[in-house]
Amino acid sequence: MDKSLEKSLLVWLKAQKKACGLFLKLSLWLGMISAVAMVAQAYIIATILDGVIMGQQVVPLTDNAQMVSSSVSIDTYIPHFIALIALMLLRALLAYGRERASFEAGKRLRGHIRAAVMDKLTKLGPAFIKGKPAGSWASIVLEQVEDLQDFYARYLPQISLAGFIPILILAAVFPINWAAGLILLLTAPLIPMFMILVGMGAADANRKNFSALARLSGHFMDRLKGLSTLKLFHRGDAELKIIATASEEFRSRTMSVLRMAFLSSAVLEFFAAVSIAVLAVYFGFSYLGHLDFGYYGAHANISSSTDPQIVGIPFSLFTGLFILILAPEFYQPLRDMGTHYHAKAQAVGAAEALITLLEHPEPEFVGQVRINSIETLSADNLEVFSFDGTRLLGPLSFELKDNQRLALVGPSGAGKTSLLNALLGFLPYKGHLLINGHELSALDLAHWRQHLAWLGQEPQLFHGTVRDNVALADPTLPDDTLWHLLAEANISDFVKAQPLGLDAPVGEQSSGLSVGQAQRIALARALGQKASLFVLDEPTASLDSQSEQAVSSALNRAMAGKMCIMVTHRLDQLDQMDTILVLDKGLIVQRGDFTTLSNTHGLFQTLLRENIESVADIELVPLSVSASATPVDIAAEPTKGDAR
Repeated sequence: MDKSLEKSLLVWLKAQKKACGLFLKLSLWLGMISAVAMVAQAYIIATILDGVIMGQQVVPLTDNAQMVSSSVSIDTYIPHFIALIALMLLRALLAYGRERASFEAGKRLRGHIRAAVMDKLTKLGPAFIKGKPAGSWASIVLEQVEDLQDFYARYLPQISLAGFIPILILAAVFPINWAAGLILLLTAPLIPMFMILVGMGAADANRKNFSALARLSGHFMDRLKGLSTLKLFHRGDAELKIIATASEEFRSRTMSVLRMAFLSSAVLEFFAAVSIAVLAVYFGFSYLGHLDFGYYGAHANISSSTDPQIVGIPFSLFTGLFILILAPEFYQPLRDMGTHYHAKAQAVGAAEALITLLEHPEPEFVGQVRINSIETLSADNLEVFSFDGTRLLGPLSFELKDNQRLALVGPSGAGKTSLLNALLGFLPYKGHLLINGHELSALDLAHWRQHLAWLGQEPQLFHGTVRDNVALADPTLPDDTLWHLLAEANISDFVKAQPLGLDAPVGEQSSGLSVGQAQRIALARALGQKASLFVLDEPTASLDSQSEQAVSSALNRAMAGKMCIMVTHRLDQLDQMDTILVLDKGLIVQRGDFTTLSNTHGLFQTLLRENIESVADIELVPLSVSASATPVDIAAEPTKGDAR
C-alpha cells in the first residue's frame, strides 16, 4: 500500500477515536496505574526474597563501612506479604476494568461507524446500493466495521503504554544499576524495529484479504438468492466451481495474513528472550565476580558463610532480583504492541473501503423549502447523472400538473428508472427539476418524500408482522385504518384468513407470501402515506394475470384525483394515462396519449406490437399443460421464489 495512503488512513482512524468517549482514556489510565502497581509489586517480591534467601540483615559497625550480619525474623516481612496480596488484587481489578473499558470504547466506535455507514447508504439511496452485490455491503457493514474493534480497544491504548511502562521501569532501574538500565535501553528498539518491518506488508495483505472476502460474500449471496434459477438452467455445478475458486483465493490470502502474524510473534518473542538472557548473564557474571561495573559507589560486602574473610560483590541480591523481575515487564508492552500491530494493519485495510464509501459524493439536496401539496412538476433540459459522472438521461423536458398521469416507456436501459431515482432524490442532476416552481435541490428532501407513494417491481417487505410492514411510515396507525388500507389494496381477505390477522408473521424477503400478496401489502403501505404523487416502477411486472388485475384496480382507485408517474412495459394498459413519454437512449423520442402514439409509426407502435404478442404467448401457456393437471394446479399463484 502506498505510504501516503496508509498515513491518510491512519489519520482518519485516529480522528474517529472521539466516538469512544472517555472509555479510551480510562483504559489508558488504568493501564498506567497497573504499571505503577507492578513496579511496587516487583520491589516487594525482591525485598522478601532477598531477606528470606539471604537470611541476614547488613548493618554498619564502624565509620570505615565495614559490616556484619544479623539474623532477621520472618515476622518482619508479614506487612510485605499483606502489601503483596493487596497489590495482586489491585492489579487484577485494574486489568478487569481496563478490559471492560477497552471493549466499551471499541463497541461505541463500532456503533458510531456502523451508524455513519447506514446513514450514508440511506443518503446515497438504492441507485447507488444496487451497484454492488448485497454480500459486498454486508461485508462492509459487518466484517469490516467489526475489524476496527481491536485497533481502538487494544492498539491505541497500547501505543501509549508501550512508551510509559518502559520509561517507568528505566526510571526505577537506572538509580540502582546503570549497566542494567543501559542494556534495557539498547535492546528495546529491536522489537519495534522488527515490528515495523513486518507490519509494512501487513496492511496491504489485510486490504487484499478484505477485497477477496467482499467478492466471495457478494458472489455467494447472489448465487444463493438465485438458486432456483441456477437449478432450472443446470448451472449448479459450474457455479460451485466458481465459488470454490473464490473461496480458495480467500483462503490463500487469509493464510498469508496468518503466516505474517505468526512470524512476527515468534521473532518478537525471540528478541525479548535474548534481551532478558543478556541481562541475566550480566548479573550472573557480576555475582561470580567476573564483572565489576554498573553499580554506584562502594561495594556492598555480603557473606553467607561464617568465614571471617569478607567477599566483595558489586550489589545485593535485591538489586538483581528487582531488575530481573522487571525485565520481562519492560519488554511485554513492546511485545503486546507488536501483537496488536496486526490490529492496526487490519483496521487500515478495513478503513480504505469505509472511507471510500463515507466520502462518496452525495446528491446535493440541502434545501429547506417545504411544500404543502404538489401542484406542478416540470423538467427543463434535465440531465441525470450517475455518481461517477456518467450521463444516464437527458436532456429532456416535460410538465405534469395536478390530477395528471404520466407514463414512461421504452426499451431496457432507456433511462426510465434513472428519472424516477432523480425525482426521489437518489441521483444528481443538472438543468431544472421544478416542484411548484421550486428546484428539487432546494426542497427539504425528507419532507418532499412524505408527499410520495413509491411502489416498485420488487416489493420489499421486512421481517416482522403484516402490521409492522403496512404501518412502516406511521407505527401509530389504528387497526381500523390498517384494515381499510388492506381492503383498498385487495389483500384484506387474505390477512383476515390468517390465524393472527394483522400480527401474522412476514419472513425475510417476503418468504411465505406470493409475489402478488407481497406486492399488495406493499401497496397498502404506500397508500398509508396519503401521498399526492404516486411514483410507480413496473408495479405489476412480476405478477400473474389475476394479481396484476387486483393491483391495477387498487392503484386506479387510490390514484383517483392524484398525480402519477409510472414506468411500465405493459403498453396495452396505458389508455388511462394523460401523457406517455417514449424514451430511447436517454432521450424523449415520442410523446402523446395512447391513441395518438398507437396510431403513429415509431418506437411506441413497435413496442406495443411486441407487448401484445408476448401477452398472447403467455395466455396460450395453459393450453400445453398436461391433461392430468387440475384447474387448481394451473391457477395456483406462485409463491415467492417459485419459477415462472
